[in-house]
Amino acid sequence: MHNHSLYCSGMLRRPFLSSAGVGLAGVAIQALLNRDEVARGTEGDGTVWVPPDGRPHRVPRAKQVIWLMMRGGFSHLESFDPKPELTLHAGKTLGESPHRGVLESPLLRNVREQVANNIIDKTKARIFPTQIGFQRGGQSGIEVSDWFPHVRGCVDDLAVIRSMWTTDNNHGAQWEFLSGRHLLDGCFPTLGAWIQYGLAAQSHNLPQFISMGPQLDSQCFGGTDSDYLGPEHAGVVLTIDPENPLPFAKPARPITDVQARTKSELLGRLNRLAAAEYPVDKSLRARIQSYELAFRMQTFVPELLKFDSERPEIRQLYGLDQDVTRPFGQQLLAARRMVESGVRFVQVFHGDGAAGAWDAHSALRQNHTSMCAQVDLPVAGLLRDLKQRGLLDETIVVFATEFGRTPCVQGADGRDHHNYGFSVWMAGGGIQGGIVHGATDELGFHAVEHRHYVTDVHATILHLLGLDSHRLEVPGRKRLEIEHGQVIREILA
Repeated sequence: MHNHSLYCSGMLRRPFLSSAGVGLAGVAIQALLNRDEVARGTEGDGTVWVPPDGRPHRVPRAKQVIWLMMRGGFSHLESFDPKPELTLHAGKTLGESPHRGVLESPLLRNVREQVANNIIDKTKARIFPTQIGFQRGGQSGIEVSDWFPHVRGCVDDLAVIRSMWTTDNNHGAQWEFLSGRHLLDGCFPTLGAWIQYGLAAQSHNLPQFISMGPQLDSQCFGGTDSDYLGPEHAGVVLTIDPENPLPFAKPARPITDVQARTKSELLGRLNRLAAAEYPVDKSLRARIQSYELAFRMQTFVPELLKFDSERPEIRQLYGLDQDVTRPFGQQLLAARRMVESGVRFVQVFHGDGAAGAWDAHSALRQNHTSMCAQVDLPVAGLLRDLKQRGLLDETIVVFATEFGRTPCVQGADGRDHHNYGFSVWMAGGGIQGGIVHGATDELGFHAVEHRHYVTDVHATILHLLGLDSHRLEVPGRKRLEIEHGQVIREILA
């Protein structure tokens, strides 16, 4: 761990600050005071390093991101990557089919040790036919499955990337997609944390990184998804509950508005005294601002989640009038209101449970019929709503999952995890719509054309936000080149 000079540690740890916070403000204070480092340090050559100034490194094409993560691994073969060969050779083993060579591909060599148990005797695995039909959509004619009819109606706004791959064949791949590193490597900052770290706030009433939905089952999550960047850059978890949208944000004991205001004013006066005493300490000033933000959020966030202020046709657009689509639709409507209010990165997870509810090891048809019905209409509604408000031009929308599903059957009617080739799509904010980029082989086994590791999506997003990830590095925390990724320039508008 690198050494950082500590500033004002005695003052910051005074007892009054540990008890003066109200609700979320108190949580924020405790989280920040528990840090052993501050965002300033000394390089090996003695030069002083300071954190980013919040300005983009180049002219940005986009301002904010909505990241939609389907937890569990949706099947690329039944969503955005049609493979007629699966139905043509259904029931045959890989060894009997013309495509036996997929198991002998050099693309397996780098990950063979990690996933050896996942490829043993796969020559005997039987090819599973596609479980749903595909149709062409829009002027682009891109094929999308019948499980996504509403998203298919927006396909001219999408760049479908059919050539993703990652190294983790278990659900730690969820973490890998967000951080760029295998879970066995440890915890590292996620994309949302890097964006908050690199860019200045667009709102004084909301954090810049918000997370909704069932959070990842990982030791690296739960307020530590920013890792060494510090907890002030971690995602703030919100729930769609106007009465209690911020978990643990309310005081432990009921207090009156007058008491809350009095405590806030006292904390403000103490903060100003501290700022006067240490006028050049940027890290202290940033902390004070975060405390004040936390207090303002307690008023602003509940107002943000009062959907009855939206017109009926907008609520219907997101599926708030239907039981099946309402839960996810509320989250996506909240996401739109958040980016409209200045939040930089909104992360929305779908699929409850430790692994994620999209994990269709059996009964894939029933699983995906249900899961797609929950998200298809709300996702299309989000795209249409952003577009009609002029927000899609400045908002990147990502629809992702940790990996795809195998071309072969698991059990009687499921598909196993598959990390060698799968699909995601991106839209808005400088992304060219109505295109397909990359390809898998005839069975959808390997990404074979324009292959992209998951951080290529990160690199593309950071590029469109005007950030250079190499200029965000922290002293003593050298990142691997694969973590930086490569911009997918073929999908840029």
